[in-house]
Amino acid sequence: MAKPSKNTTANTEPESFEAASEELEKIVADMEAGQMSLEASLVAYQRGAELLQYCQKKLQGAQQQVKILEGDMLKTFNTTNTNDLDDR
Repeated sequence: MAKPSKNTTANTEPESFEAASEELEKIVADMEAGQMSLEASLVAYQRGAELLQYCQKKLQGAQQQVKILEGDMLKTFNTTNTNDLDDR
């Protein structure tokens, strides 16, 4: 039976969003292969949950940064009043 990779047993924070996403994809592929022991599956699942939480946190941070950078520019797109552009 396959053992979890070295990355799945470490409880360290990933280097980046991309690294976390790549590790998470590997965990999912390994688990879907169905060759892991119960213990290895539990360790992999726990690591996957940690990586998912890390990725969600990074995405929320990026969304917040975009909102801050756009500031007042965040407006609802109104398709009914296209004549407003002609008045400029």
